[in-house]
Amino acid sequence: MGGFFGITSTEDCILDVYFGIDYHSHLGTRRGGMAAIDGEKGFQREIHNIENAPFRTKFEGIVNTMRGKAAIGCISDLDPQPLLFRSISGTYAITTVGKICNMDEIVDIILKGAHGHLEAMTAGRINQTELIAALISEKDDLLEGIRYAQEMVVGTANIIVLKEDGTILAARDKLGRIPVKVGVAEYSSAVSFESFALSKTGYEETKELGPGEIVEITPGNCKQLVPPGEKMKMCAFLWSYYGYPTTTYEGTNVEMMRYHNGRLLAENDVKNGFDRSEIDYVGGVPDSGTPHAIGYSNASKLPFARSFIKYTPTWARSFLPTTQAERAKVAKMKLIPVVELIKGKNLLFVDDSIVRGTQLRETVEFIYDNGAKAVHMRSASPPIMYACKYLNFARNNADMDLLSRRIINEIEGDEGTKHLDEYADGTTERGKKLRTVIAEKMGFETLDFQTLDGVVEAIGIERCKLCTYCWDGKE
Repeated sequence: MGGFFGITSTEDCILDVYFGIDYHSHLGTRRGGMAAIDGEKGFQREIHNIENAPFRTKFEGIVNTMRGKAAIGCISDLDPQPLLFRSISGTYAITTVGKICNMDEIVDIILKGAHGHLEAMTAGRINQTELIAALISEKDDLLEGIRYAQEMVVGTANIIVLKEDGTILAARDKLGRIPVKVGVAEYSSAVSFESFALSKTGYEETKELGPGEIVEITPGNCKQLVPPGEKMKMCAFLWSYYGYPTTTYEGTNVEMMRYHNGRLLAENDVKNGFDRSEIDYVGGVPDSGTPHAIGYSNASKLPFARSFIKYTPTWARSFLPTTQAERAKVAKMKLIPVVELIKGKNLLFVDDSIVRGTQLRETVEFIYDNGAKAVHMRSASPPIMYACKYLNFARNNADMDLLSRRIINEIEGDEGTKHLDEYADGTTERGKKLRTVIAEKMGFETLDFQTLDGVVEAIGIERCKLCTYCWDGKE
């Protein structure tokens, strides 16, 4: 997906921007970048591939070579950025987070303009940030250009612009699918995706932009340029999985949401008559499933245990290798069992979600190979029925990449797509069938999913303000 961080200050801010960007490394795996403006050196920019080495390693030397009292940067899971542009409004750096669903339409608009052209990437792709910058350039000033880009993009577009004078313009997506936070100190201001990145670099969060809101950030100040719209569709999956545990979105802390969600899962099992008297331990499928499991354990009074640990000091993240065989091998090598907590035990695990299921199946096999008597599985999210259209989540680009959709297709073919709501509901015959078949294929003794109402309750925000497209297909 990606994340961003920026500072405008009366003092050199490169080191703090470096750390602020690094705190977004959980949001992307492909590119990292920084851009700064200095009175003597002008604009400077660095972009590096971070697929096989973390941002901090690739950029550790930058603090000695880059200078500036204002800088922005990003972790990108898609295209290289930030980008630098010279326009009628002056030279500026820009970084974006989101997904443009109507790229072909926008490309056509740009190319039909006077001398319109765009740099083509591999396979003819266009850098999304360049496309947004091209839309901005359609207008005579940056503010009107950003508003125009927000209006034209179907999908999601958070936009951060660093001007020559050190001013930062920050714009949240028109439906607020992902966050923009602003923090202020005495002589500087910062903008961030994750709230904890502000506090860790010495800023007090003073504002969370509303949907479509645009602000101008100067040292110590934040000025609203465009007020927020009334409609919001914040991505609910941020709380379930992508958000870092220490961050807070719309007043709800991620870790606390996951504890609450796990408690609701435990209550669901009681309502559904699940006999957990023989469960020895509750555990999470690390790392993001763990807090959901802690919530389940606290509510059920069953002991929490880490039956296996991921060895992460030297292993790359398992989705970085290019082939499924490599990803599977790395995933397997990372898992270290605590045999005393597995052998002969009935175990209940909570995962944050079940997407494609490939890695989870291998994890369950690993647990049985180490002597587990039974493995029960709970998903802290409802069955994922639709590939996300609005954000670049993982690698699932088609509905049939999703485990739930594949199983539904196996059960009753195309007819199943007419009954997805029933399959999502574990109280219906179709819903029970989906859970039974997945459990058989994955090796679970039992399987259940959190309900959509449960996720919404755990977040604590009105359902109409949340994007739940991946679960219910509603836009």
